[in-house]
Amino acid sequence: MLKVIIADDSDLLRERVRNALKSIPNISVVAEAHNTLVAKKVVAEHQPDLLILDIRMPGGSGLEAIEKLKAISPRTKIIVLTNYNYPQYKEKSFEAGADYFCSKSEEFERIYEIANELLNANSTA
Repeated sequence: MLKVIIADDSDLLRERVRNALKSIPNISVVAEAHNTLVAKKVVAEHQPDLLILDIRMPGGSGLEAIEKLKAISPRTKIIVLTNYNYPQYKEKSFEAGADYFCSKSEEFERIYEIANELLNANSTA
């Protein structure tokens, strides 16, 4: 079972991601967060396999939170899912410890691919 947390300030986006992941067997969305403060709390509590994180949310920048989130749960893979698909954000995300960087408008379907890859990697480990 792949445990996932969705952290985004948009209720609609969290619902869209949750519904997308429901179609993949053995994936469970264990928590959601509408800001970075809640994201830190639920990551510490659930130690997810995957965190889908927006970089612009109330409570602090997702970019600034990545390092702290990785310190809380080092094995958690982080997908930065953003509307701000700029090279400088991508670079800063990876420098901070993100594992993937996806545009909400252009690469949303990559969430399926990444989740399936992680699920397969977990089942063979």
